Amino acid sequence: MNNENRISKQTKLFGFIGEEAGVSRFCALTNKLFKTNNDDVMIIPMNIREDDLYFTVSNMKKSHVDGAVISNEYVSHIPEMLDEASLMVQRSGMCDIVFKEGEKLRGDIFSIRVLTEHLKDIYASKIAIIGINHHAKAFSFLACGFEVSYYYDNLEELMAFSKEIDAGEIDMNRIASDMNVDFSSYDVVLDFSDFDNLSMITHLPKVVLDMKNNKEFSALRARAEKLDAQYTGYDALLEKLTQKAYKLIK
Repeated sequence: MNNENRISKQTKLFGFIGEEAGVSRFCALTNKLFKTNNDDVMIIPMNIREDDLYFTVSNMKKSHVDGAVISNEYVSHIPEMLDEASLMVQRSGMCDIVFKEGEKLRGDIFSIRVLTEHLKDIYASKIAIIGINHHAKAFSFLACGFEVSYYYDNLEELMAFSKEIDAGEIDMNRIASDMNVDFSSYDVVLDFSDFDNLSMITHLPKVVLDMKNNKEFSALRARAEKLDAQYTGYDALLEKLTQKAYKLIK
């Protein structure tokens, strides 16, 4: 980003695509890094509705934008729009960063790598994961070094999930509204589910985390407030996320 904050023909442009991208601090923090390091690069917020997402991303091939970071709410929509995808994207079904290469779009994942690094920074080792979605899959592929237990309301689907991630035998547990579930023996609970209520949880560890941004509803955040646990979401990881994105974009 040049000192005059202006875009020239040489400026490398990236987008930040989200339903409410303009209210996120992601672009401001990343552009600050570009400016500090005298990089002629700029990332711009792109407020995109879900109905317009495919049109926006597919037309990136012929635009002046060199790629885009994808906000959490859209990461599962992107893989089908790519020409090339990393193995992580292919296996997990999510993509949070897109690069334009010629007239092709290549996708990768960076946020889950940031998450695993964050967990190592706080010395977490014993982790409980709720849910079996794309985030859970991506995390599982990077979970070497962690002791992970999986929780879901459907054990048959959880067994199928274990085969998809090629994890062999995993610690599988049922969680449902008619149960009392104590997570106090874990270092961290990660919620990757679509549950709208986690009232079955009676105890939480000190740290709980999901990848929801502040505009998304988080059942884990609501339960953490009730049980006095420290909740961390996407926005709380913004500084680490923008530093990682900066290195990849540059």
